[in-house]
Amino acid sequence: MSNRALLEVIALDVEDAVAAQAGGADRLELVTDMAADGLTPPRETFAAIRAAVDIPLRVMLRRADGFAAGDVAELARTARALRAEGAEEFVLGFLHPDGSPDLDAVEAVLAELDGCRWTFHRAIDRAADRDGLRKAVADLPGLDTYLTAGSAAGVAEGLPVLVAEAAAGRRGEPGYGPRLLVGGGLALTHLPVLREAGIDAFHIGGAARPSGWEHPVSPTAVAAWREALA
Repeated sequence: MSNRALLEVIALDVEDAVAAQAGGADRLELVTDMAADGLTPPRETFAAIRAAVDIPLRVMLRRADGFAAGDVAELARTARALRAEGAEEFVLGFLHPDGSPDLDAVEAVLAELDGCRWTFHRAIDRAADRDGLRKAVADLPGLDTYLTAGSAAGVAEGLPVLVAEAAAGRRGEPGYGPRLLVGGGLALTHLPVLREAGIDAFHIGGAARPSGWEHPVSPTAVAAWREALA
């Protein structure tokens, strides 16, 4: 069995996507507007990226900064349009103001996804009860991944939580079946502890852009992560 870990890179456009694939990314997370921490990209952007690369794409379904769903009917229409364009994998996750999962909103979007695979994103890091959220969404169709830093403050603070959740997954505890995809302030220096814990999926955004978000993904930066995760 290969020990190779999954490397997912945030892409905003075709230039990012091509560079990330060239650097060795295994999958892309497609978003727009990183000032709002990543929103749904235009359907046309998805189509252009899908035509330019041949690695899997996970498309963000999120209309506004924060973790409230907002206009759920519009989110569902967006999901339907992306599915019609050929999108097969998604990223979503919504919370009520009290930090509990907004299951109605999540289920309304999932109804448009035909069982597609999806990631519950870093909303879990803002949940009032992480374990409760996991158990509440455990049986939703298509859920196979949590994107998490283990803490709202980032991976450096969340390492103990991530290690504990990886152990819970190995024990087969309810709600801990989906894969841990670690991202949010992730640094190369975090990898030894995470890999030792058995975590095998990693997500980078800013780390793929040493010159900042106003510049495109660097294939060299992605390749350095790919090498570290080989």
